[in-house]
Amino acid sequence: MKQSPYKFFGIKLDALSIPELNSLITESIQQNNKWIIANHNLHSLYIYHHDLKMQTFYSKANYAHIDGMPLVFLGKLLGFPLKREQRVTYADWVWPLMAEAANKNWRVFYLGSKPGVAERGAEILREKFPGLQIAVNHGYINISQGSQQNLDTLAAIKAYQPHVLMVGMGMPRQEYWILDNLEEIDTNAILTAGACMDYVAGAIPTPPRWMGKMGLEWLYRLLSEPKRLWRRYLVEPWFVARLLLREILNA
Repeated sequence: MKQSPYKFFGIKLDALSIPELNSLITESIQQNNKWIIANHNLHSLYIYHHDLKMQTFYSKANYAHIDGMPLVFLGKLLGFPLKREQRVTYADWVWPLMAEAANKNWRVFYLGSKPGVAERGAEILREKFPGLQIAVNHGYINISQGSQQNLDTLAAIKAYQPHVLMVGMGMPRQEYWILDNLEEIDTNAILTAGACMDYVAGAIPTPPRWMGKMGLEWLYRLLSEPKRLWRRYLVEPWFVARLLLREILNA
């Protein structure tokens, strides 16, 4: 039985662990459903409250798992029974997800990363999980719906007939692309995968996993890419503080 999502900060969150997420994908394939399995962290929370298109995307998502320990900590502060294992980031999930895909003969298509990065990541995954069926296409394309690059990308996905489509273009570009092309995508599970393949390929250093469990992964990323991430981690969280105060006052 599906647990109702938790609602706070104006969003809905599904408290799902890695095994539960893998089970969802299995269910989508067995029932031949087309499900969007999105995720939320503090960055997406900020964008959501400032971007109508992101709100439309999340309204179409079937699930939104937690991708950020701060949301677990804040949810617990508000009285929700969230657990550490219900924070799932692709740096952790990609390995059991690909193991499941190899074991169950799922076809995976990854759209994202710079040219060459996704290919290297796919090679690493095939070496680690023999029999894994994975195709890739870089995400540095013109995502306008009528552009030739976008049409070619959709044609490649259609020809491959994936069970799982991972879109790793970063927020909110990946969500925009899924929303704009949803009717043309024929797959079972659509995942917003962020920098997943960049971590696998080593293009971006993976934060130590203990930092993720402690809620300090943001600090590692900020120190690794300060020019790109300073606003996300030093400015946007103040907006979340206002949301928290509003929740407390309205409780």
